[in-house]
Amino acid sequence: MADDLSAAILNQEDPELVREGIPAFMLLLDSMVLSSPENSQILGTAAEIYAVYGIAFVDDAERARLLTERARDYGHRALCVRQDRACNLDALIFEDYTDIIGQLGARDADALYSYSISYLAYIRAHSADFGALTGLPKVEFALDYLLAIGAGDAAGSVNMYLGILNTLRPPALGGKPEVGRAYFEQALVLTGGRDLSVKVEYARGYARLMYERELHDRLLNEVLAAEVKQKGFTLANRLAQQQAKDLLASADEHF
Repeated sequence: MADDLSAAILNQEDPELVREGIPAFMLLLDSMVLSSPENSQILGTAAEIYAVYGIAFVDDAERARLLTERARDYGHRALCVRQDRACNLDALIFEDYTDIIGQLGARDADALYSYSISYLAYIRAHSADFGALTGLPKVEFALDYLLAIGAGDAAGSVNMYLGILNTLRPPALGGKPEVGRAYFEQALVLTGGRDLSVKVEYARGYARLMYERELHDRLLNEVLAAEVKQKGFTLANRLAQQQAKDLLASADEHF
């Protein structure tokens, strides 16, 4: 049921309907977690839904922080169910953290994806907290490792997130924009261009960072001209078109 409801949300064309209706599903997921606290699939679904809602549909910063905290907790628990040694990740230094993540296998990929996405959402909502930002290298390692063990259908999204992480800072401050660009291009290949959010993040992350106006406008205009209805990406595509309009409207000011 959780999988079917998640699919229905991802294929919904009306973001406002999702904004209004998804909280009831989130409460349902909470109850399912209470009934099956050791079910990594339910925990992972809850982590991803809370992460998406907290970042994409909540304007109040305090609410976003609360929701993504729960997302991160669910994601961590999903991974803990799969690997006992992963139950104390927050307390580990980077070297020990990478050692634990490196013990995960292909069967743990779904839980690792849920953990990584919810952790990213948490960091974004807590971006004013330096302590939260120190988790970025851990998330990047987890996503890189996920590609190594096989991300399956999520490989396109994982490449997009790695593209975002590598274009957060200019080269002078340690950023790796060309590495990020390669990840964005790979994400486009893996999704066949059906996930329009890849082009939006490509424009926002790489093109704006490197002041490439032509690339920026081309990507965003392609988003606006594209077909929104794509299985598994319809909601994300509708949101991407809204973001593309906003980015184009502010382009003259940025460039």
